[in-house]
Amino acid sequence: MAAHRKPRHRSAGGRRARTAATIALAGAATATAFDGTGHAEPELTPAQVKAKVDKLYQEAEVATEKYNGAREETEAAQRRLAALQDESARKAERLNEERDALGSVAAAQYRSGGLSPALRLALADDPDRYLEGAALAERAGSRQAATVTRVRKRLREIEQLRGAARVELASLTSRQAELKRHKKTITGKLATARRLLSRLTAEQRARLTAEGTGTATGTQRASRAAGPGDGLAAPGAPVAAPHSRAASAVSYAYSKLGSPYVWGATGPDAFDCSGLVQAAYRSAGVALPRTTYAQIDAGRRVARSELLPGDLVFFYSGISHVGIYVGNGQMVHAPNPSAPVRVAPIDEMPFAGATRVV
Repeated sequence: MAAHRKPRHRSAGGRRARTAATIALAGAATATAFDGTGHAEPELTPAQVKAKVDKLYQEAEVATEKYNGAREETEAAQRRLAALQDESARKAERLNEERDALGSVAAAQYRSGGLSPALRLALADDPDRYLEGAALAERAGSRQAATVTRVRKRLREIEQLRGAARVELASLTSRQAELKRHKKTITGKLATARRLLSRLTAEQRARLTAEGTGTATGTQRASRAAGPGDGLAAPGAPVAAPHSRAASAVSYAYSKLGSPYVWGATGPDAFDCSGLVQAAYRSAGVALPRTTYAQIDAGRRVARSELLPGDLVFFYSGISHVGIYVGNGQMVHAPNPSAPVRVAPIDEMPFAGATRVV
């Protein structure tokens, strides 16, 4: 007897799905074969890499200044919270002492029983002494009432302090989350910049780094910055500035030439742009704010044509970069992670304003 096989059923839908997938794959393969790109990143010229990296550095610096501001606010919130907690603890300690005193009075009253004053007088062996004691007890009752009032007031104060501490804690938590966001933005942009630079040869990277301010050394640029009215003969030389504090800040900036750029750093061995400015004026005994957008309001605004050594010069519309003017159109600044603290012309970035620290 011949074997009969049951014919296999094939759905039209299954055939259509397989056909569509085959066509899609073939189309993708054809497109890749013709355009030759696929998922590979397009080749960039060194100039294009530099443009992209510069943009990433500028965006990272914007985030860095926001990070610096958020960190300053976080530290202030931490100090306020600690002060509230300390004050609350002191008031709680005094409250416990007053509660203990009230507890002692209450225990004494319980032990003395509930005899009426008239009966106690009648039963007393020495009525005169009892009357003196009763007067003392009345005065003690007044003091007890005052203690109760203080306890109630202390309780209200402690509750207010705890409420304020809860507000500060919420603010602190928000600031810490903001710090994390800015840090993630900064590290992400710097990592992308590093990946782009890694596609260049060592020689190309060195050339791009030098192009930021030319190939002159800091000493050579300082010499060229020496105008007749500036007195900038070399790094650390006396500076004709508006006042001695500005001259001291310029000298400090020169002494840090070659120091690495590290975002969030304020010295003494590494700096970001606003960190260098803050450290320079701190060395001169002047306390400046931490961020560029606060530093621009830390003195008197001056026009570009009126710049003198020691003035703070700011760049970009968001006031995200700052340097210390040293004369003859030059500044000392901390540029970005690919370049150390150096002397550079102020016209290499979009000028946004200047401030004279007074």
